[in-house]
Amino acid sequence: MESVFAPWRIDWVERDDQNPDVDCVFCAFRDAEADRENRVVARSDHAFVLLNNYPYNPGHVMVIPHAHTGEYGDLDEATLLDHARLKQRTFDALERGLGPDAFNAGLNLGGSAAGGSIDDHLHTHVVPRWEGDTNFMPVVGDTQVIVEAVDDSYERLHAAFAEQDGTTVPGPDAAVRIDAPPKGL
Repeated sequence: MESVFAPWRIDWVERDDQNPDVDCVFCAFRDAEADRENRVVARSDHAFVLLNNYPYNPGHVMVIPHAHTGEYGDLDEATLLDHARLKQRTFDALERGLGPDAFNAGLNLGGSAAGGSIDDHLHTHVVPRWEGDTNFMPVVGDTQVIVEAVDDSYERLHAAFAEQDGTTVPGPDAAVRIDAPPKGL
């Protein structure tokens, strides 16, 4: 495997909370008040949007219901609707903030066989895609190149979510809550 120099990752490697004493990292992010530090870019009543620390592409996020379950059928109607609406807002924020050509989105359900590393708290991955973003590096070189630092993606997506109704985004002093339905509803 080839290596790509990524000096911005040292902050993640040297963080104080490398092995947090929590049962579920997603529940810890749900309950934490440090959204910017945890890269939570938006919240709704029953879910939140978290930038992936190991993105496939810039802007790779996860839309995570507050409910701690690995079973999609366990989500109640309010959570299902809110999760779906937040995914809709996520596509809109990604379009506004990053301008991708397309998206990959999906759930990894069923544990490690489905490809998920966290199988007991379901979450939807949303990955922005651009024409030509898969090139010779992963195919021939067994190397993935991420073209933007996660903190830069956070800034762009935070601004795009802040322009929308229906999400809460962390502000300089406190979170800003906006409660109108998403566009098109």
